[in-house]
Amino acid sequence: MSAEPEAYTMILLELEEALEKSLKFLSEQLQGLRTGRASPALVDRIVVDYYGTPTPLKQLAQIGVPEPRTIAIKPFDAGAIKDIMRAIQTSDLGVNPSNDGKIVRINLPPLSEEQRKKLAAKAKEFANDAKVSMRNSRRDANKSNEEANTNGDLTDDFHDQLKEEIDAKLKDFETKADEVLKKKTEEILTI
Repeated sequence: MSAEPEAYTMILLELEEALEKSLKFLSEQLQGLRTGRASPALVDRIVVDYYGTPTPLKQLAQIGVPEPRTIAIKPFDAGAIKDIMRAIQTSDLGVNPSNDGKIVRINLPPLSEEQRKKLAAKAKEFANDAKVSMRNSRRDANKSNEEANTNGDLTDDFHDQLKEEIDAKLKDFETKADEVLKKKTEEILTI
């Protein structure tokens, strides 16, 4: 195997890895956006100050959805209820949790049309940020391609072919990001 295909393959692998990370991050951000239904993913990003240590909520409690508009959080340590309540109240969820001493409940009121539109706009913003990140990854791959060509690691033919393949990969991942956004927007806007 010559050095040419190795440089070619490495640049493509690094690009694909970076694009996958951007898409995964977008999916995680969108999971945290509220839709018409309750979901444990809504509280995944909440960090609780547990005995002075910032701890993800999902490590402190069992999280479930007993009803379509209710999230139930059962702490493994009942002493953490106050800290969990405080973390939820200060989060960007905009809800007031209640508790019975054992379980914290979050009742999600139905979203107004205006709230739905704001959430859909936020989802679009997340998708645009992901696309910018993807384009930055393309720029880095093209820079590596130029360097490999200048160093003699890639012939001009491989250089041109790789440039086309980099653009095709970006287009493919931007399409995937659009599909993820479309699905989430439909969830948000569906009553």
